[in-house]
Amino acid sequence: MGKKAIVIGSGFAGLSAASFLAKAGWEVDVLEKHDQPGGRCRHFKKEGFSFDMGPSWYWMPDVFDRFFGCFGKKVLDYYDLIRLDPSYRIYWEQSQMDVPSDYASLKKMFDQLEPGAGEQLDAFMAEAEYKYRVGVNKLVFKPGQSLLEFVDKELIAGLFRLDVFNNIKSHIGKFFKHPQLRQMMEFPVLFLGALPENTPALYSLMNYADVKLGTWFPRGGMYKIVEGMHKLAVEQGAQFHFNQNVSSIIVENGMATKVITEAGKEYNADVVIGGADYHFIETKLLEKQYRSYSDDYWEKRVMAPGCLIYYVGINTKIPDLPHHSLFFDVDFNEHAAEIYTHPDWPKSPLFYLSATSVTDPTQAPEGSENLFFLIPIAAGLDGDDASIREHYFNLLSDRLHQRTGVDIRNHVVYKRSYSYTDFVDDYNAFKGNAYGLANTLMQTAILKPSCKSKKVKNLYYTGQLTVPGPGVPPSLISGEVVAKLVDKENGKR
Repeated sequence: MGKKAIVIGSGFAGLSAASFLAKAGWEVDVLEKHDQPGGRCRHFKKEGFSFDMGPSWYWMPDVFDRFFGCFGKKVLDYYDLIRLDPSYRIYWEQSQMDVPSDYASLKKMFDQLEPGAGEQLDAFMAEAEYKYRVGVNKLVFKPGQSLLEFVDKELIAGLFRLDVFNNIKSHIGKFFKHPQLRQMMEFPVLFLGALPENTPALYSLMNYADVKLGTWFPRGGMYKIVEGMHKLAVEQGAQFHFNQNVSSIIVENGMATKVITEAGKEYNADVVIGGADYHFIETKLLEKQYRSYSDDYWEKRVMAPGCLIYYVGINTKIPDLPHHSLFFDVDFNEHAAEIYTHPDWPKSPLFYLSATSVTDPTQAPEGSENLFFLIPIAAGLDGDDASIREHYFNLLSDRLHQRTGVDIRNHVVYKRSYSYTDFVDDYNAFKGNAYGLANTLMQTAILKPSCKSKKVKNLYYTGQLTVPGPGVPPSLISGEVVAKLVDKENGKR
């Protein structure tokens, strides 16, 4: 009988960790607060509409291929993928741009906006590809326990090519001058990390993921990934216990010995892996003497954005609507400052719209559309109430009406909003965060909260608040990294 591991939470990182540990021979129990796996990627159905609750972009398909490949499986064993074309649409103040999936067509589009920009895109992508290849393979798959992990010939030789000490805003500015091109290239870090001027240029690897690796969609919705990963974990031998909200971790002689849930159930453990919110586990599940980080430490963390989301089902179609739309038809810098510099509810926000029913008609009743709106907002904002949510829904509806001619308010069959208080209630999210820590230089690799407790020998962490960082592919990697560290340090009986 292998040693027992308890995994708290069944988000992507928890599912990944459970799968790798079970494969390695551990007896794995996954404790999940909700009635389904997936964490922030849960889903629900109402009035014939299907909604993915969180992640909606499928980037870095190679990471998913690698994950399933580690178990002798393929992505197609669990779900089908559709490559989107256009990858997404950007609405500017006076125009719109469909970003083609075909690279040659994208280069032509760049040249039309800025003569010579197509050739510059080649040069930019060559650097981004190097960062992606070296960054993902040499930097990301590390537990971040020591600088010695990064003593690697290729890493050292390519240190300056990785652009760790330059920022992505100035890096993009070296290649492109047209404001629309610069904003298009900056959007992945603005929406998911930090101000471009505070984000290492290393993260241009995300532009490579966007442009070269493409934007995909799992047929049936993003939750198909969760279903596939859950099935895989069960196939490996992991056991899942739903509706089990963890209330405490018992520590004896510096070792986590059991996990207790609100339902009064006790689970003995040789190792505990926290896949729930790191700050919550530290401050609510552990006694104070076993916390690795102080309240002051957490308050000084720079958070990635929170978000205000709307799930809307309408009984009409919106003509010529793509799967993904970015509304950059307002001041880019003003909204960025309201997220990161002087946190406040945005006056005129950028926003994102996804309509999965455009690609997969099974996501909505015939003749209908399911819409997912997201406004990135500063983490920890006060004032999240019904009136402010209604204010922003009307604002988004007005701008969508202006660009498409359809006033969705006249066609709403179902509407639900989700923001700060929901993230706190459902996920115990620190400051109601949606995406974890910002990708700043001082919050990279060994400078992130450690994936191993400093006070409890057999307590580990996985997910977006530790290595390697926020996002679905990094969460898969985080689970693998931590599971392998656990197995290496604790072994089997």
